[in-house]
Amino acid sequence: MLNIDLHCHSTISDGLLTPTQLVEHAAERGVEVLALTDHDDVGGLAEARQAAAEKNITLVNGVEISVDWRGQTVHIVGLGIDPEHAQLVQGLMSIRDGRKVRARNIAAQLDRFGIHGSFEGACRNAGDGHLIGRMHFARFLVQQGYAKDAKSVFRKYLVKGKPGYAPHQWVPLGEAIGWIRDSGGRAIIAHPGRYKLDKKALDDLLGEFRALGGEGIEVVTGSHTPEQARLFARHSQRLGLLASRGSDFHGAGESHFDLGGIPELPSLCTPVWHDWVGIGK
Repeated sequence: MLNIDLHCHSTISDGLLTPTQLVEHAAERGVEVLALTDHDDVGGLAEARQAAAEKNITLVNGVEISVDWRGQTVHIVGLGIDPEHAQLVQGLMSIRDGRKVRARNIAAQLDRFGIHGSFEGACRNAGDGHLIGRMHFARFLVQQGYAKDAKSVFRKYLVKGKPGYAPHQWVPLGEAIGWIRDSGGRAIIAHPGRYKLDKKALDDLLGEFRALGGEGIEVVTGSHTPEQARLFARHSQRLGLLASRGSDFHGAGESHFDLGGIPELPSLCTPVWHDWVGIGK
């Protein structure tokens, strides 16, 4: 079986490694097929492709798009996209502009709580010209001693009802799926086990996603338990969705699994890569 990892992040969004470093780490970990799926940005793909060619890794063009569904933030991974497709590029740019507004609002919320300098700290963690996400605020709060790790920061400060939470309206689900499909890619619903949805709402989300043109679901991913992997394998079979696997790797100490270290897909799944030339099952 090929070692395939179809979900990870670089410093272009909220990862700790540059695209080149990420590919080099993937090579060290024995990854043979890698998708770089930075949040709302495709700016690292060219660098990653060059590094992948040097390491004999097949690089899949990817992105992870933030969408709004019934007031819930959901992430959609696009695999096999054209990173130069005009509609996709323009859409992602609009999301990044919105992220800047949200970052200012998060900083204002933290400031009211007595935590000052968070916007500047998040910007330093993001680096020049890169988008600012909640992970960059989480790293700042860890650096300042407000929590022991990023996971604790999210739980204490950055989720709904906590001091640093700032509501935000992302793009509609159907719009993001359209960008991905129109650019030649496949839309995959990312880490569905992370969304706080009851059974009916989850069924509604998956059904609507499929009806809008979504083609796949992450069955095995860094935040899924073995039980969740089996559950979403059954959902993939029931709905005719292709199954994907990806570590959702951000960096050492911030991810449940290292690159290439996640379990294989359950045997009942049809992999998203089943018809990719040169890869197959």
